[in-house]
Amino acid sequence: MLTAYARVTMLVAALGVSVASYGGGASIGEGGAIGETSIAYGVNPIAYHNDFWLEGPDFEQPEPIGAGQPRASNRDDELAALTARLAELELKYTELESMQSDFASNIEGLTRPLSNGTTLRTLGRMHVDYWGFPASSPGINGFETGDNNLSPQDEIGFRRLRFGIRGTIWKTMVYEVDLEFADANNAEFRDAYFGFDEVPWLQKVLIGNQKRPYGLDYLNSSNYNVFMERPFAIEAFNRDVRRAGIQSWNFSDDLAWNWRYGFFNQGQIQGTGIYVSDHWQGQVAGRLANTIWYDECSDGRGYAHWAIAGTWANTDGNANSLNYAASGLNTARFATRPEARSFSLWLDTGLIEGADNYTLLGLENVVNVGAWQWVGEYQHVWLQRDDASELEFSGGYFYLSYFLTGEHIPWHRETGTIDRVIPFENFFLVDTCGDGVRGGWGAWQIAARFSAVDLSDNDIQGGIGRSFTAALNWHWNPWARMQVNYLYGDIYDNAFNAVGGIDFGNYQIVGARFMVDF
Repeated sequence: MLTAYARVTMLVAALGVSVASYGGGASIGEGGAIGETSIAYGVNPIAYHNDFWLEGPDFEQPEPIGAGQPRASNRDDELAALTARLAELELKYTELESMQSDFASNIEGLTRPLSNGTTLRTLGRMHVDYWGFPASSPGINGFETGDNNLSPQDEIGFRRLRFGIRGTIWKTMVYEVDLEFADANNAEFRDAYFGFDEVPWLQKVLIGNQKRPYGLDYLNSSNYNVFMERPFAIEAFNRDVRRAGIQSWNFSDDLAWNWRYGFFNQGQIQGTGIYVSDHWQGQVAGRLANTIWYDECSDGRGYAHWAIAGTWANTDGNANSLNYAASGLNTARFATRPEARSFSLWLDTGLIEGADNYTLLGLENVVNVGAWQWVGEYQHVWLQRDDASELEFSGGYFYLSYFLTGEHIPWHRETGTIDRVIPFENFFLVDTCGDGVRGGWGAWQIAARFSAVDLSDNDIQGGIGRSFTAALNWHWNPWARMQVNYLYGDIYDNAFNAVGGIDFGNYQIVGARFMVDF
């Protein structure tokens, strides 16, 4: 069928009359463009571009006006010819409208529009992992398997298998729902929220399950992060990041500043859908970020960022077991894996009895210069207990990354997070039949990270961990890549997780991930 634009273009093309015959001196040339001055008779032939006819039913291409006819010798004859041609075009247009109506009737029932003004986009990601543990000491064996003589076993499987929808409702509302199927027998939701956009002073307001606003490495999408797993501290102090709450997002007109803040329930409901308790275990959290430098001339190949984030969280230190609804558990607990996908949590404070509230402060910085990027974060927690001394836990990391092929990690100034890498050349390997095998290299990136966390203080001995990670990332295209990580780390002062009194150990881990998102 023809669009309105095509219809108008067809009529204009059909009316390709030399303005010269009316005293103007210009004529319509090939493709409908104004051509050079013509001294020809009143009507010029018209050449049509191949792409003039859009998708739709086949019909004959209109002949240029006057084709096969004697040229008009006066204005009256010329106008009569145009009138006849217009009548013919109107008839063809009527036929097209009828065909379009028939087509619409045929597809009715096969597709149905969404409610008025609603849009929908499907999205998803698949991350397939391999993890191996080539070396581990007896203490590490105990943390993972509960047996000092049994080393951690290799793992192969889906790290993430996520599908969802995202869109808008009417003109000012947004929504998103993501489902995680990596644990096939226990599907869970991740992002599940709706909200309002363009709200005065607040900009965007979201209600539902969403990321709490602290920890840059958690606010980054797992599709974009440089390393396979997040650092000790970021995971320990914001486990499984998403919580039910209400949150506002906003940014300055010049994109130099962005901020988000909100109120959340600390109970993790993405597997159950509900929190049941008279103690809300609420928290307020926020983040203020500043892109202090952004090189517009290079389209963002250079930038610098800093941010401060934090939370105050009220906990139920007396709820050290699940209630009748299998809910309401004390949320004062900090735990993490060894920056790899182990079966057990190797560093873990357990539920901290008597915990009344805690405060977290986080600092971030990023500097990107071309293919180089430096990132660092530090977080500190102060926890108050009813009948015991205050506890302090802390941790942080820094990393340096470099693109061997010259690309850079883009920066999203509206959210203060890293963005999708765009390779200069996508990876491909094809047999061209006529020109041999051809291919592209994709983008290659190397990185190194040091990370540490301290979850041991006074009578709480959740462990101290340190880890070094080397990474190689091969970006096949903007939506697919392969990651390889090598880790060496050690853990000590880990009495709460020790087996046979061995509260320390060291380990080596290798990981590989094949990933796509869409």
